[in-house]
Amino acid sequence: MRLLLAVILMVVLAPVASASPVVPTTRCEFIPTPENPAARPVHPPRAVVPARGTVKVTIVTNYGVVLADLDRGNAPCGVQNFAHLARSWFYTMTQCWRLTDTTRLGVLQCGDIYRAEEGGPGYRFADEVTGKETYPRGTIAYGNQGPGTNGSEFFIVHSFANISPVYTVMGHVTHGMDTLDRIVRAGIVPQPDGLLDGAPKKPVRILHVLAA
Repeated sequence: MRLLLAVILMVVLAPVASASPVVPTTRCEFIPTPENPAARPVHPPRAVVPARGTVKVTIVTNYGVVLADLDRGNAPCGVQNFAHLARSWFYTMTQCWRLTDTTRLGVLQCGDIYRAEEGGPGYRFADEVTGKETYPRGTIAYGNQGPGTNGSEFFIVHSFANISPVYTVMGHVTHGMDTLDRIVRAGIVPQPDGLLDGAPKKPVRILHVLAA
């Protein structure tokens, strides 16, 4: 009897395990683009994604490593997509086709498989913007070819970007801006009018992207 009472007291007095916090989610729509099929084998991400938390990204290039924090709270669909493409090796052994260093725009554009603005994942998704976005040095954002055309293309701001707030901001570089500085110092193939907006003089290659 005493043993039974002891067991009952242990059960009654045992601390109740706290429930894991519920992570909010949101639903994304990844729309197939048969007119622009996937440049590499990849399926769209799942539709329901976390709407809070940070994805830590490591971008390994032939110039060095760039580390970044991507904010699910600001762009849940965009961050989930980037992490999905990284984990699917979509960005592995790709080239960054465009580098700009003008009075308006200083970015490195990556994520296209074939050439600048060509070679995406075979689907698109909506912008996640408020109209108040800014793009200071270190910003990582999606490039697009108009509203709702996000895919795999992204850019990293190495100086500043005085552009309209229509580009979804995923996050910011936490370490490795010196890698971007080395890329810029290596030079840009200029436009016929001398504008520094073109291919990097020395190819910039993404060797692999890790997303945790």
